[in-house]
Amino acid sequence: MQWSGGWNAGFSTADPEKLYAPIIQDPVYGYPAVNVTSQRDSEHSLFHWMRRLIAVRKSTAVFGRGAIEFLYPANHRILAYLRRLGSETVLIVNNLSSAAQAVELDLGRYKGNVLIEMFGTNLFPRVRESPYLLTLGPYQSYWFRLRRV
Repeated sequence: MQWSGGWNAGFSTADPEKLYAPIIQDPVYGYPAVNVTSQRDSEHSLFHWMRRLIAVRKSTAVFGRGAIEFLYPANHRILAYLRRLGSETVLIVNNLSSAAQAVELDLGRYKGNVLIEMFGTNLFPRVRESPYLLTLGPYQSYWFRLRRV
């Protein structure tokens, strides 16, 4: 069985009979719909999402070499931490829940900074002395650069 992306939907050149698990035949999630060619053709695919994620990750050394400081919000479903390297600070906020969550973060020492979302470069409100309030959808995460303005 050959697909436009090659054997095994373009993900492997192995003999289909020697694969660990059989190729998925489902019309929605099977190889005709989910294959290398269709992933590359759709800008909203997992393939392109991962490429954007890797590009943002590589845009700063803070992720690989920066100091890490965990924040401890009252909402235990939220994992939040800061990464710092030199003059750069990045805030990562993750909702580990299958439901939307609100969180208050103590960012008072960064008063006056603006949070810049790293994937779309959207500006979020300026940090004040009061707790910083965010709402995240199920399993949503934010990566922010903190910029002094």
